Amino acid sequence: MRRCLVTGAAGFIGSHLCDALLARGDSVIGLDSFTDYYDPSRKRANLADALASGLEFIRLDLAADQLDGLLRDVDVVFHLAGQPGVRTSWSQDFDLYAQRNIIATQRLLEASLRSGLARFVLASSSSVYGEMRKRPAHESDRPAPVSPYGLTKAACEELVGVYRRVHGLSAVSLRYFTVYGPRQRPEMAFASFIRAVLAGGTVHVLGDGGQSRDFTYVADTVAATIAAAQEGRQPVYNISGDATFTLLEAIAEIERLVGRRAQIRFSPSARGDAYRTTADLTEARRDLYYRPQVTLAEGLARQVQAAAEERPDLAAAVV
Repeated sequence: MRRCLVTGAAGFIGSHLCDALLARGDSVIGLDSFTDYYDPSRKRANLADALASGLEFIRLDLAADQLDGLLRDVDVVFHLAGQPGVRTSWSQDFDLYAQRNIIATQRLLEASLRSGLARFVLASSSSVYGEMRKRPAHESDRPAPVSPYGLTKAACEELVGVYRRVHGLSAVSLRYFTVYGPRQRPEMAFASFIRAVLAGGTVHVLGDGGQSRDFTYVADTVAATIAAAQEGRQPVYNISGDATFTLLEAIAEIERLVGRRAQIRFSPSARGDAYRTTADLTEARRDLYYRPQVTLAEGLARQVQAAAEERPDLAAAVV
């Protein structure tokens, strides 16, 4: 049994990670500040299973609150907390991104040094790459973010690298590629598309729908994150679903699952949204033994079913 701290525990990926660690028999502390980026009641619901399975929960702001003693007897930190969202990072709220991503990470790294931590795992993002070339992005590619959000995630990676090089902290950063699945944040593409198709409403697509992504199912993301804590040797790893689809292809699959055509409305592309993201997984396959298990069709079926269960009045629409 390991004692793990998961920051951002009430979020989309963090709550699934807590569930998986507890199912392994690990002792888990979940930390979250319940920011209002989206409805905090959804985050509380995300933790229901973990709390029933023995999660120890702490409400705390990493950027402002006292961290002394937080990591006592903790073996592994999984740092998933942060301010998400590419589009809103251009706004006057950028100071939230600086505080909740960069400052929070630096303070947690300092606390990790004081505790004698065995392992530190940072959740980063494919947004650090910016606009990718025709070939899949490799970890050795120079980060070139095209949004303030991507810049802050690249800065967090650099901070982790500094503490790794200077202080010998055992640390690894994971660049997640477009994670989806049950509990996905409500403003994210698949969550909003599924709600709209179930309700017979309008699917709002920014751009022409030809944007392509390596969509990654949340359970595969969690498996890679746990593996990185155990097996990771390199500073950074790409984590993706290893298959590229366009938004329109994903919408077509949602239509098939729901049994209803989508009413699509196209709008101009959002500033900072890369048109194409795809990952080279050579390093993750070699070191983490990472092999994505869930296809897009399987993962979307699970997310559609979960969304329908949240709205029993719409459940009959799912075929």
